[in-house]
Amino acid sequence: MVSPHWEHFHHESDIGVRGQGPTLETAFEQAAHALTAVITEEPVSPRSIVEISLESPDLEFLLVDWLNALIFDMATRSMLFCRFEVELDGTHLKAKAWGEPVSVEKHHPAVEVKGATLSELKVQQLQDGDWLAQCVVDV
Repeated sequence: MVSPHWEHFHHESDIGVRGQGPTLETAFEQAAHALTAVITEEPVSPRSIVEISLESPDLEFLLVDWLNALIFDMATRSMLFCRFEVELDGTHLKAKAWGEPVSVEKHHPAVEVKGATLSELKVQQLQDGDWLAQCVVDV
């Protein structure tokens, strides 16, 4: 097992986001961190909270729905997020995301994420027991 982490991976003109951790919830949280890091490398403060509740037919679609809910909230609330707390019960997700209003001067947003896709979509437990949650986001 490795400590929870996120990373990006190359996918043609888009960007892959990957989260990994000891629990499925942690992998979803880390994938959300990777999503924010697509937009900015600058620090985001946890000034306000958004609650999200979703249900999907399976875990892979749940990951895509989770990331798309964050993308929707970032766009409609003009926010960036920095902290995530995910609870899973089967294919039902309840989450909290902390963040602040986006500031061009402070955050220097690099791209706008249009949506999470089914490309490279994978949610699975690895041989070492860690969980992996990944997909490609359209930028």
